[in-house]
Amino acid sequence: MPAPFDRDRHLTGSLLVALQFGLLLLLAVLAIPRVWQGDLPLMSLALAALALLLGVCTLTYNRLGNFNIHPAPKAAGHLVTTGPYRLIRHPMYSAVLLGAGAMAWLVQPLTGALAWCALWLVLLIKAQMEERWLNEHHARYAAYCLQSKRFVPWLF
Repeated sequence: MPAPFDRDRHLTGSLLVALQFGLLLLLAVLAIPRVWQGDLPLMSLALAALALLLGVCTLTYNRLGNFNIHPAPKAAGHLVTTGPYRLIRHPMYSAVLLGAGAMAWLVQPLTGALAWCALWLVLLIKAQMEERWLNEHHARYAAYCLQSKRFVPWLF
């Protein structure tokens, strides 16, 4: 049976994952009417293309099986610091935010902005938690954090 501390970590991480997917589902459902109408603004398409490009690029450097959707690092996982990870620690979260931005662009502005901001907050909390755990798991992680930004190269 896992220790209470590990169980609390797992529960918190699982809650954040559920919130993340719930917000993405909400944005997708709200965007469906405009997608079905074929009403796709250029900005939405550009954000979706950037999300796809960053997501695929990220997966070429951090292969499936080395990472989790849960913020807990994989026991046998290795630290990736090349490709998009050279500049940002969470490129997949950045890709998710870009994709969510594409969907948010398709819904009522206030609703889209609120859902996107809520997702950003969930991913920020999830990233902070993940970074604490990665720091415990990988000796080089603290030094890597000094050389990269969390979500946006050179900024944040």
